[in-house]
Amino acid sequence: MKNIKFLTLLCIALLGFNSCETEDDVVFIANNSELSFSNSFQAEYILNQATAGNLAERFTWNSVDTGVPTNLTYELQKSILGDFTDAEPVGSTTANEIAVTVGDMLGYANEAGLDNDPTTDAPNTGNVSFRLKSVIGDNGEPVFSSAQALTLVLPEDTGMETEAICEVETLYAVGAGLPTAGWDWATPVAFECTGDGIWSGNVELTSDGDANFRFFTEATNWDSGRNYPFYADAGYTIDSNFENAGDGDSNFKFVGTSGVYFLTMDTNEKTITLGSAQGADTCEVEILYGVGAGLPTAGWDWATPVELLCTGDGVWSGNVQFQSTADNNNFRFFTEATNWDSGRNYPFYADDGYTIDANLVNAGDGDSNFAFVGTDGTYLLTIDSVNKTITLE
Repeated sequence: MKNIKFLTLLCIALLGFNSCETEDDVVFIANNSELSFSNSFQAEYILNQATAGNLAERFTWNSVDTGVPTNLTYELQKSILGDFTDAEPVGSTTANEIAVTVGDMLGYANEAGLDNDPTTDAPNTGNVSFRLKSVIGDNGEPVFSSAQALTLVLPEDTGMETEAICEVETLYAVGAGLPTAGWDWATPVAFECTGDGIWSGNVELTSDGDANFRFFTEATNWDSGRNYPFYADAGYTIDSNFENAGDGDSNFKFVGTSGVYFLTMDTNEKTITLGSAQGADTCEVEILYGVGAGLPTAGWDWATPVELLCTGDGVWSGNVQFQSTADNNNFRFFTEATNWDSGRNYPFYADDGYTIDANLVNAGDGDSNFAFVGTDGTYLLTIDSVNKTITLE
């Protein structure tokens, strides 16, 4: 009897051992059909070096369901040949997305032998294929998604400059947080389209008072405004120097240190960022001021001067309202606010060889100020100390 009991226990132990050994060797295999891209692809991807830092494509996919809790690693692979005999990893993650920039795509285009030179035999259009590889746990068999071929296009260089493409050419801003503008459409801050889907420019910001402002897609059209929630709800990462003003219009509020910054609105990366003013260290002074009767938003009053920001190498510019009323159309530039001795009148520039816009003449008054003789309105005023020009647009 004892022998029978012993043999029974031995069999149970052996069965348990084999059972455990089998569990250790389990290999989880997911169905390939479960792994697929979930993003929508473009018909073609037009690539240029000017937008190399922009997002080209964000690859996203569904999570593979193994039926049991386990670690999943996804790898995005590319193939120049298309059959993945030359497969190379683009990136790997345990999440469900990998972003690829225009710069990355340009590299793949180069590997594919594409170029934008119309004088060579190399094509400027070609395909690069992508697929997903998933590995389940530490010892799972890899599975792959179906391949997706993307068409890459390098616009041929014809020697002509191409304009960047944005929803609107200029994005405007007005508000108390923008001292050169205020809540006045006479002198809005203008951010020009400087890249595909990107507006940028130097801007003076103040945290004094309400410090609020709003962006607009159309000048003078209040209904085209875009406030803080407009961007926050769209998933934008907004610079920490800005917050929701919490006023009736949920405007932006500037809470940083007052000064001049370079603002970039990037609709590709969905970011609004502030950086150091660009070109500010290549101008004689960071801000050139204007006061006078010909500048109705300023007058001869240092409380509200027109401010032209340094926007490039030796270049100051800004939107300025002018009036041509007789005897009330004169004004002067200054390198220092409140310092009348820092003034620069019409002869200062004319004698230095500047070409001055025909709408601006010598006022012929006691200080030989400028006088505006054009049609009343708001103009983009640019003073270029390199090319020695003063222009109105």
